[in-house]
Amino acid sequence: MNGSSINPLGQGLSFPPRVGPDGRLAWSSGEDNIRDLLQVILMTEHGERLMREEFGCGLRQYLFAANTVTTRQSIQQSIEQAVALWEPRVSIDDVAVNPDPDDPRRVNINVQFRIVATQGANSINFALQLQG
Repeated sequence: MNGSSINPLGQGLSFPPRVGPDGRLAWSSGEDNIRDLLQVILMTEHGERLMREEFGCGLRQYLFAANTVTTRQSIQQSIEQAVALWEPRVSIDDVAVNPDPDDPRRVNINVQFRIVATQGANSINFALQLQG
């Protein structure tokens, strides 16, 4: 790989892992790579990674939690702490954890972040299923 093809924001395997048009594992770079790693952080449980047991966000702990203000605040704090610890290329602008109006057992999460190197704003949205 020559120096002109290296993205200063980084690169890595795409998430979810997939095969590219050339038959090899697909890679992501730049802002896509940052978004991919944020998804990995948010979906990984503590203890799932060998040699890095602390890695991840640990959102599965809320699987059987009630959908209360306290639970939503805990989810928000877990996300903020995990991203601050594991993804230094971004700074969090806001993490909104709101009850889903159509399903009382689900919360909708919006993570708004800024890429440190470019100050470009971005966001990730996903839903998390809770017990009640």
